[in-house]
Amino acid sequence: MRHVLAGPLLRLAFRPWTRGVENLPESGGAILASNHLAVIDSFVLPIVLDRQVKFLGKSDYFTGRGVRGRVVAGFMRGVGTIPVDRSGGKASEAALRTGLRVLSEGDLFGIYPEGTRSPDGRLYRGKTGVARLALESGAPVVPVAMIGTDVAQPLGRVMPKPMPIGVVFGEPLDFSRYRGMEGDRFVLRAVADEIMYAILRLGEQEYVDVYAATAKARIAQGLPVDVTPGTPSAAPVAPVAPPSDRTGGPSQPAAPTGEAPTGSSAPDA
Repeated sequence: MRHVLAGPLLRLAFRPWTRGVENLPESGGAILASNHLAVIDSFVLPIVLDRQVKFLGKSDYFTGRGVRGRVVAGFMRGVGTIPVDRSGGKASEAALRTGLRVLSEGDLFGIYPEGTRSPDGRLYRGKTGVARLALESGAPVVPVAMIGTDVAQPLGRVMPKPMPIGVVFGEPLDFSRYRGMEGDRFVLRAVADEIMYAILRLGEQEYVDVYAATAKARIAQGLPVDVTPGTPSAAPVAPVAPPSDRTGGPSQPAAPTGEAPTGSSAPDA
């Protein structure tokens, strides 16, 4: 980002401030797990880092026609966005494999565990894809809180309002104690909750224990989200034998029925 024209313009418009940048590893792969308040999250986060962070982006961003299409495609490539086809039943698995490749190459990989932007500025339940990515890669997870991007660019606003925006980085989370348990849905749920709790502690958001996509659907129907705000459980999981050591049948599925296995790694329109 800092090597393209958009970087200086974004820094001038948003005057980003940071806290906890020292928590980022100087080298090697790491997962940046962030809350997701606005489309500009994926553009502001890279400009405060000395290392490039890679996100996944809808392939449509790279296939637009005309001047606008070429500008968008060039911008996405400039900020390190990797095109991925997010349609079809294998989209989540393809996203996971791409993330694992990025991490194995020693790069930073950005992901939004909520899977979509918050509809109201609150922090919603994380999907378990970030947990599976952490366990399969062995990479540390750095929790990130974007501050004020939803004020600069509320839902429905195309052009963000110039104003100071904050980015807070928490201490890296190590989940090596769960190595080999990425097939256990209870472990994945606990890891995802621990990550969301770490994100929650960095900012001033209220936590709601439902998925953001579910909340959006209810809001669109004129229904209340209808969940008492709280905090992620973040409770330690009791030691579980690796799948190969268990008896009595196959290991647990990777995610509960109805739960999409991955979060989002790109701004959604």
